Amino acid sequence: MPSKYREQLDLTGKVAIVTGASRGIGAAIAEALAEFGAHVVVSSRKLEAVSGVAESIRAHGGKAEAIAAHVGDVQAVRNLVQETCARCGGVDIVVNNAATNPVFGPILETDEGVFAKIMQVNVLGPLELCKAAHPVLKARGGGSIINISSVGGLRPEPGLGLYSVSKAALINLTKVLAQEWAKDGIRANVICPGLVQTKFSAALWQNEEHLQRFLRTVPLGRIAQPEEMALLAVYLAAPASAYCTGAVFTIDGGLLL
Repeated sequence: MPSKYREQLDLTGKVAIVTGASRGIGAAIAEALAEFGAHVVVSSRKLEAVSGVAESIRAHGGKAEAIAAHVGDVQAVRNLVQETCARCGGVDIVVNNAATNPVFGPILETDEGVFAKIMQVNVLGPLELCKAAHPVLKARGGGSIINISSVGGLRPEPGLGLYSVSKAALINLTKVLAQEWAKDGIRANVICPGLVQTKFSAALWQNEEHLQRFLRTVPLGRIAQPEEMALLAVYLAAPASAYCTGAVFTIDGGLLL
């Protein structure tokens, strides 16, 4: 039987940038995109942090480059696009996964410095990366932007007030990009994970009392693994999702029901 549907997930010849790809969700997405044929640029603040991910992808037959970039630095994200084009010939897919959350607690206990840092990394960084990639995506006939937000962007999470604010902003930024750049063939969609077992969220799931209280609110009764986010990113990067833009996808075990 001819492969009528499988080829719609083929990313051969596509170039993808994945930020925050040294571990967790970012690394899983990078690995999945490479497995479906993309040439993946794995990026994080420190080169040594992503070099291992790139080497692992290549060891499994994929194509990957490691490029350091701090998404809180506007010039660094511009350089990331330039270096990607120099090494890989262009950009077709941008995955904004890098994020920060330096505080946990009531919003009254935070200050403007913390707010600025969170917004710089979680919102301005993705915006500037998308802006830098825009002319390249447009020149190549379009592309896909995938922003990784959080269920906290849809419903404020206790103790994660400013983080939730930033992730809500990222959701609406995605919709703005989808609306303004559709004419250029560029799609933008957003994934909102629930609690995923990563180092980034360790403070939430390593506390057994907090974890059990949280799990009672999740219909599926467990937290997610990074790999469970990856195939949705493949779908959104691939031709299979050609009519999908401005959409918000939750992977949360039913938390928001």
